[in-house]
Amino acid sequence: MRASTVLLCGVVLIQVFAAQIDAKSSRSPWQTLSGDAPLVIARGGFSGLFPDSSSVAYKFAKQTSVAGTVLWCDVQLTKDGHGICFPDLKLNNASNIGDLFPNRQNFYPVNGVTSQGWFTIDFSLRDLKNASLIRGIFSRSEKFDGNGYSILTVQDVSMQIKPESFWLNIQHDAFYAQHNLSISSFLISASRTVSIDYISSPKLNFFSKVKGRFWRNEPSFVFQFLGKEEFEPTTKRTYGSILSNLTYVKTFASGILVPKSYILPLDDKQYLLPPTFLVQDAHKAGLQLYVSGFANDVDIAYNYSFDPVSEYLSFVDNGYFSVDGVLSDFPITASASIDCFSHIGRNARKQMDFLVITKNGASGDYPGCTDLAYEKAIEDGADVIDCSVKMSSDDPGIYTFNLTWPEIQSLTPAIMNPYRSYNMFRNPNEKNSGRIISLSEFLHLANKSTSIYGVLISVEYVVYLREKQGLDVVKAVLDTLTETGYSNGTSTTKVMIQSTHSSVLVDFKKKSKYETVYKVEETIRDISDSAIEDIKKFANAVVIGKSSVFPDVGSFVTGQTNVVERLRKSKLPVYVELFQNEFVSQPYDFCSDATVEINTYITGAGINGTITEFPLTASRYKRNQCLGRKETPSYMSPIKPGILLSLANPRSLPPAEAPYPVFTEDDVTESPQPPGTEKSPSSSTNAQTHRPSGQTRLTLSLRLSVFASLLLL
Repeated sequence: MRASTVLLCGVVLIQVFAAQIDAKSSRSPWQTLSGDAPLVIARGGFSGLFPDSSSVAYKFAKQTSVAGTVLWCDVQLTKDGHGICFPDLKLNNASNIGDLFPNRQNFYPVNGVTSQGWFTIDFSLRDLKNASLIRGIFSRSEKFDGNGYSILTVQDVSMQIKPESFWLNIQHDAFYAQHNLSISSFLISASRTVSIDYISSPKLNFFSKVKGRFWRNEPSFVFQFLGKEEFEPTTKRTYGSILSNLTYVKTFASGILVPKSYILPLDDKQYLLPPTFLVQDAHKAGLQLYVSGFANDVDIAYNYSFDPVSEYLSFVDNGYFSVDGVLSDFPITASASIDCFSHIGRNARKQMDFLVITKNGASGDYPGCTDLAYEKAIEDGADVIDCSVKMSSDDPGIYTFNLTWPEIQSLTPAIMNPYRSYNMFRNPNEKNSGRIISLSEFLHLANKSTSIYGVLISVEYVVYLREKQGLDVVKAVLDTLTETGYSNGTSTTKVMIQSTHSSVLVDFKKKSKYETVYKVEETIRDISDSAIEDIKKFANAVVIGKSSVFPDVGSFVTGQTNVVERLRKSKLPVYVELFQNEFVSQPYDFCSDATVEINTYITGAGINGTITEFPLTASRYKRNQCLGRKETPSYMSPIKPGILLSLANPRSLPPAEAPYPVFTEDDVTESPQPPGTEKSPSSSTNAQTHRPSGQTRLTLSLRLSVFASLLLL
């Protein structure tokens, strides 16, 4: 019986407005009210990483953001009338105040609801001298807590941080007034020594208290909209209803600040609905429109494939409108989105040359190894699409060689959810979409594409299939390649064969002229000269894991190995896996942004290719216009390994681990592949993969996997 290879490999989420559309031609590429680029507003500094409103958060925001970034301060008043930058009027939400004053909590009505906590109005500035800032959102890392970051006054931020532009947000003017404290008086007084550029508040009557009273140039006043169903206390109207009278808002404010959902609403499944016309309406009324709620480590619409850059682009560069500013906890991503990735079309000149290689197609968007996953990968700009010819699983199950091709075709594919434990799921509307295709269909699909550079076929478990099942994987793959025109010169698509087994690649080298790629499964800290020389005898390139480039501990990058440098010096291209968009897949150093991670591996480590489940993110990076400048901006510079680790609290880090091993010649060398023998399929549910020497193997049970290509009789 003839062996045929079946791929189980998914389809792009539709990006709202096609974010890659070139901006309409005009005097300015920006569709903001002023025609200038949208503002980046750093909420509490770089509060996505560091304690909100801490000195390190403000400094890091300045260092990693576009010029002119606005620093945001939520102003609270102390008992003695000092203005501090703190995200809430209850100090226990983001400081260690409860440890210092365990008996000083109190009860106060806030917006009509009694609340308990350590309120700023019960403490003088002197009381807060020894208090330190900690994370205010418990889903974020605690590793920067306990570093003694002091609570800063408005004057401290102005004098010590020296923001280019300063935004003061006033949430609780009425609450402080009830306790004989006046924020408006504080602001007027502070303006003598502090340059205040923007003041926002969700209370309409607040603006009448401060308008026209400032010592210097009057700041821009911005009315903040809260939830559409919430009531604005002055007018007793909902914020949603106030939207219908923006001309009135223009009488006391130059801009409005709204949540993201006011512009791009979501349905109950977290998918985008059609956009509103609020940006156009605000601009028509002469109001600038700023948007709040941007953070890399929170749920965003599934349409964005966990990619925050795509989300920013849908607000600033969608071909229809541009908001005037974005309020972000991760200003590095906002800066790069606006300055590096806006107004570049899919055909823009590539600024960086490396291969974007898929992992089971665009498997972050559709079930891996399906027609939809491959079509999406091609559409997204992948250079190489891959097919995994293997049989593996951690659980007992059905053998693929016990199923017929029609039975395989009747199966329902399922999308991979590697971060289910974090309650993160990929594109649930398409979780079972797509059709299982054969290897020959996969090869024909690649050959029809004019943009694909090549295909990568990964081959594993060859010894077991030959010895135990009488299946010759090497022959089956080569026969299929011949039948589809890849060996007779009719195809211009490059073919690469990948394996963790040197003996498999030696076998392919003997029988074909295809390029071969050796995958190093172990995480390594170095590689010996003898191992490199041995690899060069049978492989044209090498695949290694991300931690073999940038080792990490406790979710912090600790350094950089010389593995990539040594392999490239020996003329072996290096491809690295696995790149994913979900922020939980990355060390903190990459700021919960897959683009920051890719940039560090490409420009920092010099790798030749990324192996990714989200090819759009890597493909878009190639057209990054910041890379074509004489001076690369800070937000597009690779991270320096170990810098963030040095800022973490040493007591919060795990103990040091044993160093990764050095990869040697003994790890490469294997016995030749055994000849195939015809056998009936075994009924055993577990099999030990035979490997006389080389990389460590695990005992695997073999079953049908909907995420990998499988070999069938």
